[in-house]
Amino acid sequence: MSTTRQFFGTDGIRGTANTHPMTVEVAQKLGQAAGLHFMRGHHRHRVLVGKDTRLSGYMIECALVAGFLSAGMDVTLVGPMPTPAIAMLTRSLRADLGVMISASHNPFSDNGIKLFGPDGFKLSDQEEAAIEAMMMADLSGRLAAPAEIGRATRLNDAAGRYVEHAKASFPRGCRLDGLKIVIDCANGAAYRVAPTALWELGADVIRLGCEPDGVNINENCGSTHPEALCRAVVAHGAHLGIALDGDADRMLLADERGNLIDGDQIIGLIARSWAASGRLATTSIVTTVMSNMGLERFLASLDLKLERTSVGDRYVVERMRENGANLGGEQSGHLVLSDFATTGDGLLAALQVLAVLIEDGRPASEVCRVFSPFPQMLRNIRFSGPSPLQLPQVKAARAQIEARLGKSGRLVLRESGTEPLVRVMVEAEDPDTVENAVDDMCAAIRAVYEPA
Repeated sequence: MSTTRQFFGTDGIRGTANTHPMTVEVAQKLGQAAGLHFMRGHHRHRVLVGKDTRLSGYMIECALVAGFLSAGMDVTLVGPMPTPAIAMLTRSLRADLGVMISASHNPFSDNGIKLFGPDGFKLSDQEEAAIEAMMMADLSGRLAAPAEIGRATRLNDAAGRYVEHAKASFPRGCRLDGLKIVIDCANGAAYRVAPTALWELGADVIRLGCEPDGVNINENCGSTHPEALCRAVVAHGAHLGIALDGDADRMLLADERGNLIDGDQIIGLIARSWAASGRLATTSIVTTVMSNMGLERFLASLDLKLERTSVGDRYVVERMRENGANLGGEQSGHLVLSDFATTGDGLLAALQVLAVLIEDGRPASEVCRVFSPFPQMLRNIRFSGPSPLQLPQVKAARAQIEARLGKSGRLVLRESGTEPLVRVMVEAEDPDTVENAVDDMCAAIRAVYEPA
């Protein structure tokens, strides 16, 4: 990501609501700039706008709509809907642009804006840079004439369209009858559509996190706080638990014993199933630098190759498009199934796992753990000022630790795309080696800000 970018980060624009850059002024300017950028041809142009359940979504939505209308774009509003639904509907409606107002797994006080092109894919760095340049320019001479100002309408059946799309990804003739499933929607965007899709497929559905009030999104629920899900699965005697995040583009599972199943295990499970049925488009499975080495070894045992990218589902999708892969994702629960979706989709990924469970017939605790993970530890270090990762003393400590780990382990250092944090991740076959390496790396970073 270029250091000159002022608005766009690793996943659109994100920040604290009513504070730069997540303000009414920036949102309106973005609407104008993105609207003008996607004015291509002489047809009536349309932008699809969805959001999650945050209180600030009303404010950001109104500002964006005003910007798009002033640029001459018609606006179709769908209200609270998952991010992958916005990507799907953008393509389905032949819209010129799709917008999702969400800060994903962040607390309610944050919000964000994600943009999708007419093909349903997130915008490239180049397109974001072009829009950002227009946001900082004087657009007054390019806005629509009075007779060309856009109109805003609401798509009332958006939820039904997405539910049907999700069900269509499930094997034909297969049903969820007899399965009790706990679904935690994080009080977020999928609180209506995800339980509905599971119920229509025949499941006995136990709902958690389906009562949004504008401020409880991701609060002690969803994929970032799955403890309640794990307890509920055991308490209700459920066969499986599904935890989505605030915009439902990521998902984690809990087996019938209440044990958590992360994205790496889910990728491995789907990869094995799809390889056996001939559904894998290539022998490559795309993940990020955070995925466990145990997954890499498991895939190798299936004659499959793991390809790593930078953290972020957009980078996973870009690599998948480059090499023709149809399966990828992140340990955090972003699962990208490009046969069905252009971005991470928690519900669709859960349905693929459920299809495997039905076919196999054994409980999730036996089916969904396909490899033994290497011991792995992740620790966050908050910093202020310039990035510590470029400082000589931090680079030297990193080189020493990497040499110590050799080929039997990995050290990953990266900055958060949304907070002033350095994420330190180490994995190796020996847990003591992991802990010592994390301690040493964190101490080297802290020494920059807390000299002796």
